[in-house]
Amino acid sequence: MNSLIKLKYLNRKKTDPFAFIYTGFDLSDETEIQLFKYNNRDFSEIQNISINDIESFNNNEFKYWLNIYGLNETDKIAEICNKMNIESIVIQDILDINQRPKFQEFELFSFLTIKSMTPSNNEITTEQISFILGENYIVSFQQKRADYFEHLRVRLRENKGLLRKSNSDLLLYTMIEAILDNYFKTIITLEDNFNNIDLVDPKSNLSPTILKEFENNKKLIYFIKKSILPIKEFAITVERGELKFISNSHIKYFMEIKDLSLTIIDNCDMLISTLESNINLFFSLQSHRANQVMKTLTVIASIFIPLTFFAGIYGMNFNNMPELNWQYGYFAFWGLMFVLIITMIWYFKKKDWF
Repeated sequence: MNSLIKLKYLNRKKTDPFAFIYTGFDLSDETEIQLFKYNNRDFSEIQNISINDIESFNNNEFKYWLNIYGLNETDKIAEICNKMNIESIVIQDILDINQRPKFQEFELFSFLTIKSMTPSNNEITTEQISFILGENYIVSFQQKRADYFEHLRVRLRENKGLLRKSNSDLLLYTMIEAILDNYFKTIITLEDNFNNIDLVDPKSNLSPTILKEFENNKKLIYFIKKSILPIKEFAITVERGELKFISNSHIKYFMEIKDLSLTIIDNCDMLISTLESNINLFFSLQSHRANQVMKTLTVIASIFIPLTFFAGIYGMNFNNMPELNWQYGYFAFWGLMFVLIITMIWYFKKKDWF
């Protein structure tokens, strides 16, 4: 299975510190903005909202979810963030998709950026998703349009569950939970991919392509583990009650995030052990098959060595070789060869050499 982990590094030697750079490759996605405004009684949803119509989120009677698709229009992203008093360093972190997932807390908001990945068409696609969490709002930044959170939109529209009754931090929990669910799907896909390769089957083709696939999957699993560790660290920080934008009554949900992260890490360790075992088995089977071939060639060569010896003797041009003048010499020679071949084959079989 191939992964779509591409890197385009950020040039930090900029003459203009407010010239923001998007490090992704998906430049065809235009920026789209959705706004969800809700409380326990009321709900409104605005698609393709303009930047000028974005509210300041000062009305504490409502909670807000501002969802943004597409990051390549950096001017629009910067304008949205500036309208919400988001620092320039956070704006660049949102646009730099190659950095390590991390969490930071500021005076007016908390910032979290994590990786998401989904298996599709024999490939693993990765995406960075960033969150701004405030007192009564959450802003999510996605690289491209995806359906990670469609079930949450349904809950909000139909007022199912606790989302419309709770603070925005519960919505953040459900978003992280949805992203972790994609990690589990990815791990299951990788595990199924391993199980489809039967190295012990004599008909299996132990080509270097299999070894390359093992190594690529191993790198991908390390990438998954590297991406999950910051989420676990964030959940541990929440568990300590150190974050002002997450209510104490919701800490129990983020403890579940920690447990899910630990489960994913354990699964990654198990898959890495499986891959290393498969790699060792691959080399062992290669050596075994090479030994089998060498054994077969050795047996064949051992049979022909005495035959060649006798053929060489009777191929010499000496005059005094009585067998050459014997009437049955030719047939006796072939009889000797036949008896010799049968004897050697019987001996090799007895020794279980083939």
